[in-house]
Amino acid sequence: MEFKDYYAILGLNPDADEQAIKQAYRKLARQYHPDVNPGDKKAEERFKEINEAYQALSDPERRRKYDELRSYYQRWQRSGGRGDFNWSRWQAAPGQQVYTYNVSPEDLEDLFGADSPFSDFFSSIFGQPQFRRASRSARGRDLELPVTISLEEAFSGTTRSLQVGNRRIEARIPRGVQTGTRVRLSGQGAPGIGGGPDGDLYLNVEVAPHPQFERDGDDLRSVVEVDAFTAAVGGEVRVPTIDGTVTLKIPPLTQADRVFRLRGKGMPRLENPSERGDLFVRVKLVLPEPLSEDELATLRDLVRRRKR
Repeated sequence: MEFKDYYAILGLNPDADEQAIKQAYRKLARQYHPDVNPGDKKAEERFKEINEAYQALSDPERRRKYDELRSYYQRWQRSGGRGDFNWSRWQAAPGQQVYTYNVSPEDLEDLFGADSPFSDFFSSIFGQPQFRRASRSARGRDLELPVTISLEEAFSGTTRSLQVGNRRIEARIPRGVQTGTRVRLSGQGAPGIGGGPDGDLYLNVEVAPHPQFERDGDDLRSVVEVDAFTAAVGGEVRVPTIDGTVTLKIPPLTQADRVFRLRGKGMPRLENPSERGDLFVRVKLVLPEPLSEDELATLRDLVRRRKR
């Protein structure tokens, strides 16, 4: 029989308290839940491991028994593991059953398929699991999915077609979202139990980097090339924005790296999409191309005069 290190499965130290165990379980269960990973057998097996570890460690009596077994097993390993480990001291009494979940058979089938959700190790130590039919309604689980969108999609809002369990839904992502935004889709999570309400689906948004604009909250930053002649005497340049091109007036004697602020040309504010952040444009000086021989001669003459 293979020993299971339930603390390692949940990424915990053996002295973790009840709250730490619960938090670790919830985080991993959301990540590997079958509804979030449809058809992924590796994620399904990982989900089973996570649930088994939580069932062993969340119950004080089961944890006490497991901790004793773990201590003896590690001591046996340190001594060189001579002979076979004596499991009999830790095996559950014949006929012992563990009431672990309060779910319907349909929910159990959706989560684990036709196989038992527990390993031989768990069943041998704690007894055979038995599941009770849900006697009252309960709200469905909340689910989370990562979604990556472009900056343009974050500007205008977009939709995504998502597979959630056996359902395909059209998820609307509002204007102004940014990396870290959680979009809540009410009632699109796991089905409720016994007629209870469905859970919610949360989209964890990531906005992909843009080749031209850098985002800073609701503001945008970019670089515009200005030829040295225009920077010296003043003029106009065309500046791309997230929703079109505008004309920027360049005053005479504009230095490199000067920053111009274009109000209202940034991203929509998530709470109030009718308002927008600003666009900050940094000047990058470049030589005009091509330069004629006459223009080069004029520049040489100007350099000589400035050196006098």
